Amino acid sequence: MINVTKTYLPSFDEYIAIVKRAWDKSWITNNGELVQELEEKLMQYLGVQHLLFTSNGTLPLQMALKVLGIKKEVITTPFSYVATTNSILWEGAVPVFVDIDPHTLCIDADKIEAAITADTEAIMATHVYGIPCDVEKIEAIAKKHGLKVIYDAAHSFGCTYNGKSLLSYGDISTCSFHATKVFHTGEGGCIIAKDEEVAKQLLLYRSFGHLGDDYYSIGINAKNSELHAAMGLCNLPAIGEIINARKLVYEEYNNRLNLEKIKQPVFSKNADYNYAYYPVIFKTEKILLEVRAVLLKNAVSTRRYFYPSLNQLPFLKNTMSCPVSEDISCRVLALPLFTDLSTEDVSRICAIVNELV
Repeated sequence: MINVTKTYLPSFDEYIAIVKRAWDKSWITNNGELVQELEEKLMQYLGVQHLLFTSNGTLPLQMALKVLGIKKEVITTPFSYVATTNSILWEGAVPVFVDIDPHTLCIDADKIEAAITADTEAIMATHVYGIPCDVEKIEAIAKKHGLKVIYDAAHSFGCTYNGKSLLSYGDISTCSFHATKVFHTGEGGCIIAKDEEVAKQLLLYRSFGHLGDDYYSIGINAKNSELHAAMGLCNLPAIGEIINARKLVYEEYNNRLNLEKIKQPVFSKNADYNYAYYPVIFKTEKILLEVRAVLLKNAVSTRRYFYPSLNQLPFLKNTMSCPVSEDISCRVLALPLFTDLSTEDVSRICAIVNELV
């Protein structure tokens, strides 16, 4: 079976050598030396000042809403992984969905102001597939209306916009380091804040709200372990190699697929992509389902990423129409993409897809 993704793994001996540093000290969790080292190296790589390594990429979204005091309406995208919406609901706030740009698939910044009400407190947007949101327009709107900006940058490690990491935009940016991501720590994530005082509060939130025997605030357990940090310390030096390998696979798809019959999201000319996914948009959902079924019969796994449009989640109290997202979510499919996907396998996948479209 060719899976839609495959975890990049470093040398086992290299990983064990780093783990042994923590093992020898019996310091496996609670902000260990490897966690601290990884945070420092991530801040250097990303060009940011305040970063915390976390246990996953979802808790940082919840922590961001909490630390910014968001309790009412949050303007957000319907085209993202469900964690984006769930974090808003979990914190007792109200998601207000704004439809997406049909080209980038990110939230349509031109439609945001029309959705702002007296209860709007924040904008939570996703850099879909690592494609930058319209960060300048969103920042201008937020300043005009006194809103906070949170970016779900789960897909965006290694992506830049105007020479800066995508994770450096917004009041707070979050990322996932899940094993399926371009850069991973097995399980994990991070939260990045521009404001130093906000970063200090997030540090407390990550560890139950206390330091030693001194208790300062509410908190949760969003810490991560030395075992996960060791994986990150192994993988970070290889990130350039990983992205380049994924780029070659991406370009192989571009060369072999019939792109006159299949659409793709549009990438900004001012951005560098990390080749995290290979999404294609079919003419109809019927064609998508046919392609997916035939690929599966040929031992090729794909993913409807993202489906459904989040404004259609069955547990939402309020329904909102987002026709662009609803349409594209039914027609978009992520094809397999990972570092060592062979040219022969890409060719076989493309042949099946081309025949059906």
